[in-house]
Amino acid sequence: MITTPLVLASTSPFRAELLARLQLPFDTFAPEVDETPQPRETPADMVRRLSILKAEAARADFPQHLVIGSDQCAVFDGAIIGKPGNHPNAVAQLSRFSGSRVTFLTGLCLLNTATGQQQVSVEPFDVHFRQLSSRQIDNYLRAEQPYACAGSFKSEGLGITLFEKLEGEDPNSLIGLPLIRLVGFLANEGIILPL
Repeated sequence: MITTPLVLASTSPFRAELLARLQLPFDTFAPEVDETPQPRETPADMVRRLSILKAEAARADFPQHLVIGSDQCAVFDGAIIGKPGNHPNAVAQLSRFSGSRVTFLTGLCLLNTATGQQQVSVEPFDVHFRQLSSRQIDNYLRAEQPYACAGSFKSEGLGITLFEKLEGEDPNSLIGLPLIRLVGFLANEGIILPL
């Protein structure tokens, strides 16, 4: 039994699904945060800052809680890659990624709103793409339509067929919530899993 309730400061169904794997009850909160990168801000600094802001946005509504904030970006050739939004943009992204590596940076903040204690990390995860033909790219995009996903793929689905290899400490980071790090943060707050 946990004594401090959990809140996921995210509207992402993928993050909610990941958090549910820990078999802990939690509420969700929709943080209203401006996600515009700041001048000269590195991608890692951006996801760190936004993870904290998302957790802090829930403080007033959840004053005695553990709030989870998370943010993610994809980085290719030093530039942040956004969500494609449509088929032509997704084709362009995957065509650029063919035979290359894309790094995903996932920020995580666990905020104890009662004490103000923050635990924060940025988890990198590298995706190495196979050499992809135009036909493979088009077939994949028509099958999964991952237009709301950074990088134009869903690694938990057919997107796995696009990869040569994955490198990182926690494959959940790629989906949007680094559970291994989160379990450690929860342990620091006295929640030792599994319960």
